[in-house]
Amino acid sequence: MTLRFGTAGLRGPVREGPDGMNVGTVTRATAGLAHWLAAQGDSGAAVVVGRDARHGSADFFAATTQVLAAAGFDVVALPAPGPTPLVAFATRLLNAAAGVMITASHNPAGDNGYKVYVRGGAQLLSPADREIEAAITAAPPAEQVPRRAVPADPRAAAIAEQYLARLDARFGPPVADGVRIALTAMHGVGGMLAREALARNGFTDVHVVAEQFAPDPDFPTVAFPNPEEPGATDLLLALAQECSADLALALDPDADRCAVGVRGADGTWRMLTGDETGALLGDAVLDEHLPAAVPPVIASSIVSGTLLHTIAAARGARTVRTLTGFKWLVRAGEPLVYAYEEALGHCVDPAAVRDKDGISAAVALARLAAARGSLAAVLDDLQERYGRHATAQRSLRVDHVAQIGALMSRLRTDPPSTLAGIDVTAADLLRDGPGPHTDAVELTGVDAAGIAVRVVARPSGTEPKLKYYAQVSTPPGTEVGAGQLDDLLERVLAELPGEA
Repeated sequence: MTLRFGTAGLRGPVREGPDGMNVGTVTRATAGLAHWLAAQGDSGAAVVVGRDARHGSADFFAATTQVLAAAGFDVVALPAPGPTPLVAFATRLLNAAAGVMITASHNPAGDNGYKVYVRGGAQLLSPADREIEAAITAAPPAEQVPRRAVPADPRAAAIAEQYLARLDARFGPPVADGVRIALTAMHGVGGMLAREALARNGFTDVHVVAEQFAPDPDFPTVAFPNPEEPGATDLLLALAQECSADLALALDPDADRCAVGVRGADGTWRMLTGDETGALLGDAVLDEHLPAAVPPVIASSIVSGTLLHTIAAARGARTVRTLTGFKWLVRAGEPLVYAYEEALGHCVDPAAVRDKDGISAAVALARLAAARGSLAAVLDDLQERYGRHATAQRSLRVDHVAQIGALMSRLRTDPPSTLAGIDVTAADLLRDGPGPHTDAVELTGVDAAGIAVRVVARPSGTEPKLKYYAQVSTPPGTEVGAGQLDDLLERVLAELPGEA
């Protein structure tokens, strides 16, 4: 089997052969990309290339830059391992025809990847992925693809400082500090840039998880280098408790995602969900853009919770729900001011970075804490005003992809009629309603007290599993505690079909 090129580019295990990430695979992928760019009329145009610090990244970076240079492109090769948002930023800043980032984001240590941005700095869409894959298939063997070394470039050397300067312009003068921050880079490449970005915004009292700060492609302290995974942020929360932090921030290894930990009124720390963080950031961004003659656009995905959707609609913004993925979210409409999805991706500066960006999100969260105090208290206030919402996921990993189809078929033909005692109806998002259409089933219902349940079931786009995204919510003023909602959410997840 050959590693397939999709809308996220390539991603897979580092190993020899056509089904692995290796220099040969990357060389032929770049030859295909170069051919496609030339067919679009972009021969000789600028292409930005960056890399993280994973196994193979340096060799894959060299192959990518050298193949593009030999094909006549103006290659802007970022000089050191760095965060994915720098490539998205530079592609947009330089009006480059494309950007390539060598990264597997938060995948396991044995993986690597090849992520492509198009002009404007957004991820590519179909049919471009299929066209590029066809060009890769037609490319010659790797040893026959020409390569030429790329010299140092002052444009590339300036990107990190230009990115930081953009954050200065986006957020304004530094705050008066007063916020103590615990930070982890999760063994990735975002730690130094995040510390500098926070310092330039006035946050100098930053304590880092030393065991996870330097890039390490083996990710030795975590089973999976993803802040969403159980246990991944244990060291961060322990540090936050130890140093009496006001805020805990976790980047994923390529720093395009940001998770936040908060201390509750009882003194215990917990990580917020992506939906809770999305509500906090989205509401704060609206403070900057409302009132407005033209309603600003707030975007979230169909699998994300609805708290921010409710907040934004009530405040007069235009809310757009898109298919899953930032390739859709950043194209939701204009003027786009904020986009997020539940998997810890946040776009707080779409004018500069048309993708998720964990570093700018970290700065935005720190500034919100400086302005408003406890983020746990700010979130509780939003829940009081707009209704309490609780979200969670359940994943069903399968041995064979066909099992996913059987599960989806069952949900379409024989869906649950009740969940946690609430009557629900099913909608097939592949064909029902005005869209967006995708291979998913949505279950929704409301009881007599106004307590609503919503579940979206969809196959994972990157792994052999079915994912359930569940939410329970109440109208404002309903006397239901957060613990009761969590219990109800657990019942909903437990009652969802677990096998075909």
